Amino acid sequence: MAKHVEPDQILVKMPSLRAVKSFVAAAKYQNFTRAAEALCVTQAAISRQIRELEASLGVELFKRAGRAVELTEAGTIFYDAAYLSFVNIAQAAQRIQNSSQRKQELTICCSPAFSAFWLSARLPSFFAANPEIDVNVVTTNNFLHMEPGVHPDIFINKVSDPREGYHSIPLFHDLIFPVCSPLFLKQNPEVATLEGLQNTTLLNLTPYGRSQIAEHVDWGVWFNSLGIDIDLNNGPEGKRHIFNANDFNVLVQMTLNHQGVSLGWHQLVAPMIEQGWLLRLGDMEVQYKEKLHYLTYAEGKKDNEAFNTFKEWFLQSVAEEPTAVVKAPSA
Repeated sequence: MAKHVEPDQILVKMPSLRAVKSFVAAAKYQNFTRAAEALCVTQAAISRQIRELEASLGVELFKRAGRAVELTEAGTIFYDAAYLSFVNIAQAAQRIQNSSQRKQELTICCSPAFSAFWLSARLPSFFAANPEIDVNVVTTNNFLHMEPGVHPDIFINKVSDPREGYHSIPLFHDLIFPVCSPLFLKQNPEVATLEGLQNTTLLNLTPYGRSQIAEHVDWGVWFNSLGIDIDLNNGPEGKRHIFNANDFNVLVQMTLNHQGVSLGWHQLVAPMIEQGWLLRLGDMEVQYKEKLHYLTYAEGKKDNEAFNTFKEWFLQSVAEEPTAVVKAPSA
């Protein structure tokens, strides 16, 4: 005997999508006639659908004054939700349609910092060489809990243990050193020494909300790696100041704005040093050769032409990093 299914209250109480579609068009154009033209129906059909929707909801959605219409407060609330829902549905339909068409598509997931400072600068060369491949970039610090429906083909992060159905390729290790702007160094020349560095404004990357990035390096860890035990919360009176943020993009922008000294990960800040926007302070550095970054890919993609094209290009690019542990693909 078939199991009885209880009515789905959300679906049962949903108003007619045809009526909602007519409402969204009328609200968008603030005119029933233009809404009818946009949907290729009659004005009478638009008016009827909206009356039915208002009856279903038990409120007026429009203030009517002759031919002009204006959303009521309830209408504005309903329009904001309905329009966004239709946009999401339309975009999902477009993605499904595109997936069966000519272009190949890859979804790459990485941290916001890696996307902003490394990947985005190099992707144009990939697009130029491979116009038939679309790349979607999803940035997050929460790698273990993706949004529903998001299934990246590739992860680029520091998690060495691949999730089920994925394989990992080691890329490069961390090389970390202090950086500041030329103006900040000019105004605070003492920061070029380890002693001076301990008594200045330190822009500090905190681990909060970043637990899934992997092992964390902040100023305390970095100084400790050099044999210096420092309490970030207590410093010489009026000398050491700490600003904490869990977003590396924020710290880089503050560093560029001459607001202090930040730790710089070589692969992320090297282009800004080359441009002269940032300066590396002295020869102070720490290499964490055990802290590797990985390219993790879905097993089902290993024979995919688009994936293999991207992987070859990506590994070739990574092999140019001075901290690379991966070898460039053979030509």
